[in-house]
Amino acid sequence: MTVRLTLISHAPTLATHSARFAADEGLSRSGPFDVAPGVFKRVDETYCGPERRCAETADALGLPAVVDPALRDLDIGGWHGRTLDDVEQADADGLNAWLTNPAAVPHGGESLVGLLDRVGDWLSLPRTENARIVAITHPSIVRAVLVRILRAPAESFWLMDVTPLSQTRLTGAGGRWTLRETGHPITS
Repeated sequence: MTVRLTLISHAPTLATHSARFAADEGLSRSGPFDVAPGVFKRVDETYCGPERRCAETADALGLPAVVDPALRDLDIGGWHGRTLDDVEQADADGLNAWLTNPAAVPHGGESLVGLLDRVGDWLSLPRTENARIVAITHPSIVRAVLVRILRAPAESFWLMDVTPLSQTRLTGAGGRWTLRETGHPITS
């Protein structure tokens, strides 16, 4: 039994373009988004995070998706809508703690440890035999998946970049996953 899982980072938003921590916003129509529906020929199950940007990406790809709360973005509490520079000016110590201590929650949201646990639980769910699964989610979720399957330290989360509309492909069986490729752009 081999499951094929493709993680897709949602398309760009205004927050992506302005380097802000996103709130629940839709996709930006100002950037390139030239992916045609039908790119994925055989998909057995499609899931997406509950945020608008994930649902809109799934719609643009022509993939009817089931919302899965486990695929929600990292909750950054009071930092939603703010730029990294704004946060650094207002709370440099809190930002430093967040970037260096995986258990820190200076923003009042979710810790990196909590995110990694949530993603680990999601990866451990039983899957339909030989299923081809697509999950439209967030860069934070893709990075957390990579940290989990590579058994890397939590701090390595900050050492990865995940671009909008990139794919990360995994294969797995029995809760064990193998990275096939990452950073592959979706092309029509």
